[in-house]
Amino acid sequence: MVQETIKEVNSNVLSEWVVDGMLEKNASDIVVMDLRAIKHAVADFFVICNGNSDTQINAISQSIEKEIYKHSKQNPWKTEGQKNKEWILLDYVDVVAHVFNKEKRIFYGIEELWGDAKITHIDSN
Repeated sequence: MVQETIKEVNSNVLSEWVVDGMLEKNASDIVVMDLRAIKHAVADFFVICNGNSDTQINAISQSIEKEIYKHSKQNPWKTEGQKNKEWILLDYVDVVAHVFNKEKRIFYGIEELWGDAKITHIDSN
């Protein structure tokens, strides 16, 4: 029970660092999806955002990696999409960051797939 509480605190903080990395590079439409109450969820949190260009999408993903590494010395367990820059996924096991171009985000509709999640919209102003 104590171990589970520590994990939740860590994943909460980790998701906040992901958001900080996104905000640093002016990501838009940032959403934090809390999946902890969903049975068989693949992570505690998904953090999703949009970038407006390949360059910005790349910069956002690099900013997330730098922010997490600065605080925890962690690298992502797995990354996907670095080459095509339409959907970059950074998997930190308990927290998964998704950096999309707008069209791919609409196409895949992750928010709808995990509709039971508690969703928090982050104001990027």
